[in-house]
Amino acid sequence: MDELQKIKKKETITVENLWQVIESHQGETFLTVKHLPFTYTIKGGELFTDRKRKSITRSTFEKAYIRVQEEPESITGPKTLNVFGAPYIWALFLAFDVVEEKKKKN
Repeated sequence: MDELQKIKKKETITVENLWQVIESHQGETFLTVKHLPFTYTIKGGELFTDRKRKSITRSTFEKAYIRVQEEPESITGPKTLNVFGAPYIWALFLAFDVVEEKKKKN
């Protein structure tokens, strides 16, 4: 069982524990939809990736999470989250099984 499968198996994500789950996986490598690897660190209520200088705030993650819960059919990828840092948020949401990867139609 790979590391991401372990993450998905042991944790149920809620808006209340979302940030704690994100904090517990800092330093691990994740992939964006475009297969760009990244790691991140947490400083207070901000997430810093190793690919960008700007941070993504805890409230941005929570806003995106709530949007996914309220509009699951309309959230189909990073752009539809409509928040700053969407590619990184989407990658973590995929890894933590908050969203499912949509299959492209031929």
